[in-house]
Amino acid sequence: MEDCQIVDQYWARDEKAIENTDKKYGRLLRSLSFSVLSSHEDAEECTNDTYLEAWNAMPDARPTFLGAFLSKIVRRVSIDRYRHDHRQKRGGFGPDAAVEELTECIPDDAETPDGLMENQRLRDTINLFLSGLPEDRRVLFVNRYFYNAPIAELAGRSGYTETNVKVILHRLREQLRSLLEKEELL
Repeated sequence: MEDCQIVDQYWARDEKAIENTDKKYGRLLRSLSFSVLSSHEDAEECTNDTYLEAWNAMPDARPTFLGAFLSKIVRRVSIDRYRHDHRQKRGGFGPDAAVEELTECIPDDAETPDGLMENQRLRDTINLFLSGLPEDRRVLFVNRYFYNAPIAELAGRSGYTETNVKVILHRLREQLRSLLEKEELL
């Protein structure tokens, strides 16, 4: 079933929308959630929470790319769940490790109207940065900082050593930081 048909089902408040979403994207969403939480039960729960959020968001939103829309929701829900479950334990693993790597590059001022406008510029600048990267570098960057893939997994998929992956990611963060400084976003 096509994304636009599933979105139409959400807009029509047809409960089959969730069933069709699960058939098409359930495996992806559970996988994304599991990469953050390392628990199949928690990943299943976050996936179900994602369907509820999509159900509630659809009368106002009409996503063109349903998979990306759902991935963004499940990632946020999973990270929130991880943070809630590990509030007292900050050991440098999980989503906080990848997020921590980017803290020196990404400003955190979205709470004000000016901050929201800057975040739109920030998003556009990051998209421009990513579009200018060679495909292998872009894949590493997105998999690490959006999908929260561990360094060892990235090394296995890319054919690089773990050390090479760390160096590549460090250089990419430095390039991003330089671009953000040039654009006066940092």
